[in-house]
Amino acid sequence: MAKKVVATLKSGKGKDFTKVIKMVKSPKGAYAFREEIVHNDHIADFLKSK
Repeated sequence: MAKKVVATLKSGKGKDFTKVIKMVKSPKGAYAFREEIVHNDHIADFLKSK
């Protein structure tokens, strides 16, 4: 199934999106990773947000 998703994202409108991973500090002090698939125009906004 993963191959099907990757193939879909590489062709057509999928090229307009990027998977972004951001490290976020939780209230307890530990770090967690936040992953999202974001449109290429909104990557900077995602990385600036908390």
